[in-house]
Amino acid sequence: MTTAHGNDVPDVGVQGTLDDLGTPLADVTFVVVDLETTGGSAADSAITEIGAVKVRGGEVLGELGTLVDPGGPIPPFITALTGITTAMVTAAPRMDSVLPSFLEFARGAVLVAHNAPFDIGFLKAACAEQGRAWPAFPVVDTVDLARRVLGRDEVPNCKLGTLARFFRTATEPTHRALADARATVEVLHGLIERLGSFGVTSLEDMRGFAKAPTPEQRRKRHLADGVPSAPGVYLFEDDAGEVLYVGKSGDLRSRVRSYFTGSETRRRVREMVGLAEHVRTIPCATGLEAEVRELRLIAEHKPRYNRRSKFPERAIWLKLTVEPFPRLSIVRECRDDGACYLGPVSSRHRAEEARAALHEAVPLRQCTQRLTLRLIADGRARTCALAELGRCGAPCEGRESAADYAAHADTARAVMRGDVRPVVAAAQVRIDRLAAELRYEEAAAQRDRLHAFVRAAARGQRLAALAGLPELVAALPAFDGGWELAVVRYGRLAAAGTVPPRARPRPYVDALIATAETVFPPSGGAPGGVALGAPPSTGATAEEMECVLRWLDRPGVRLVEVGGTWTCPAHGAEGQRGRLDRAVSERVARDRAFGDRAPRPAQAPRPRASRRPMG
Repeated sequence: MTTAHGNDVPDVGVQGTLDDLGTPLADVTFVVVDLETTGGSAADSAITEIGAVKVRGGEVLGELGTLVDPGGPIPPFITALTGITTAMVTAAPRMDSVLPSFLEFARGAVLVAHNAPFDIGFLKAACAEQGRAWPAFPVVDTVDLARRVLGRDEVPNCKLGTLARFFRTATEPTHRALADARATVEVLHGLIERLGSFGVTSLEDMRGFAKAPTPEQRRKRHLADGVPSAPGVYLFEDDAGEVLYVGKSGDLRSRVRSYFTGSETRRRVREMVGLAEHVRTIPCATGLEAEVRELRLIAEHKPRYNRRSKFPERAIWLKLTVEPFPRLSIVRECRDDGACYLGPVSSRHRAEEARAALHEAVPLRQCTQRLTLRLIADGRARTCALAELGRCGAPCEGRESAADYAAHADTARAVMRGDVRPVVAAAQVRIDRLAAELRYEEAAAQRDRLHAFVRAAARGQRLAALAGLPELVAALPAFDGGWELAVVRYGRLAAAGTVPPRARPRPYVDALIATAETVFPPSGGAPGGVALGAPPSTGATAEEMECVLRWLDRPGVRLVEVGGTWTCPAHGAEGQRGRLDRAVSERVARDRAFGDRAPRPAQAPRPRASRRPMG
């Protein structure tokens, strides 16, 4: 350093100011907020209760808690979850009077919430609805903090109830706003104690710590060097070459780099990054090819850090057995044995629901014994109580002949192959009767059974329609003015390519068809084992075919060539699926809003696309 006169003077350190240290956590005023709502989306749901606790230095400075009139009835599942009824909020203040009180209560403080995007999203939506500017509150999410400071050996997940039990909070979360806010306060204090061991003592440190990359992430940043900026698939591998994780992206470079930044907060993924020593990439021509390759690689390597799509061979089917008195059986394999199959179904529970719906419409026997004519003639067949209840024709006792029972089996076979009207009609009659008797829970259970059956049948029929095509060629307009091409044979993506902007598409299409993978038809002659009973020998899994169908349903897709007939049954399940999906939307909203959500299979669209010529 030199002075104004140019003389050299020794370089000395400058003592930092107190401002450089940040705001000590003991001096920060936190307002911990929790909301109860009518659903999971701020776009179509409303706040029913606000609870907030103001704390500083471990001392409670004040509380705010009130019910809020959402302006409409509260759904039954919300009442069952929270205990808040429509009658309770009828006399409560509206949000336009509650929001100003909350904003004044929280003015100048740091907002804290458990799963903050949910609560803050509703509060921002309320401000926008009233024409208010959202104050620039600093926000702390206790979920992010918990993921950083607590190991998997300490807590299995970061739900509020789990953390409350771990920190032994005096207040138990009950899905009521003020009680949950009080529990979150104690969880926050427990997390702050843990932060001290990481050297986090200020608000600025705490907010940065939740999103900061771990030392392992920073150390592994070099693994993203050389990754191309193109669509494709990436594989994280350990030092022994074992595949740890498989993913896809439209931009491999930016996606792989994100694993080594603070934006990646998933605990399992951060653990995976710590083990990874190599990142292998496979560039693809299109996003569809990348999505399909990802599924195939996950099924092949079964990486330990991938949760979904690892075991396509574990698909579940509903089978109408081949025997003198057929019955419905849930199986894990679709064979070429002449039986009729429905599926694949996403879980055994859904398969049981679908089977129950079919039993409501068709009086098939529900016993598991292998029933033969000789067994009946000898009087050695076992009987059950369903015959006395009128739920079975009792062929085991000879009350129903083989010919009469065959009529029931033919009806079930026709339903499984496409005509779902008997099941829908029988279920609707039962639902209407239960609703008229005010037995709403039982009516809802019947609706869920029907929904499970219709979803399984619709999925099978859509996949069967695609898997039955010897060849389908389609094109999608690309962002740069060119085209994305796909050749699909018996449901399997056989080739993918692109057409440059302003180029004639036909030569590229012909070249892609000529070099596409050869795919043999199903051995049983039926489409891919889906719904009609042939084994899935095309090599295309249900998930791959659903990827293709989603791509085909995108706006602007052109069908270039279609070999064979692409259609779904006239009286099939697809026409009923939309109505039933809407009927259960409240339950889906509950799952999304309040956790414990069950994974749902991705739904492929109906087989349709624009048939306008390319270009």
